[in-house]
Amino acid sequence: MQRVAITEKAAEVVRQLKKRHGKLIFHQSGGCCDGSSPMIFEEDDMYLDESDVLLGQIEDVNFYMNIDQFEYWKHTHLTIDITEGRGSSFSLEIPLGLRFIVLSRLLTEDENTFFNSSHLS
Repeated sequence: MQRVAITEKAAEVVRQLKKRHGKLIFHQSGGCCDGSSPMIFEEDDMYLDESDVLLGQIEDVNFYMNIDQFEYWKHTHLTIDITEGRGSSFSLEIPLGLRFIVLSRLLTEDENTFFNSSHLS
């Protein structure tokens, strides 16, 4: 069971970015730059510390969220999608005229039980 998924359209963009930039990392902050949009960076360009929570992997790319932001989203399942339009962040998809967005839904009862029994509650 995962907290985060990705649409096929967004996955295609991630694969394209991986070919161009190598190892990548997703991060969703608590409001800096482009609000709370998910951003993708070259792995070495993103500093992570104990305030970042690993939510899972999508397209073999780790997806992290700031712990403060996670407190607001911990009862939701996130699906990363892509849309046309230029965001105002440093995320790697921006020069393509695209930006990642989050689609969310509440966790099911089974998912809530699963995640509450794990370290990411």
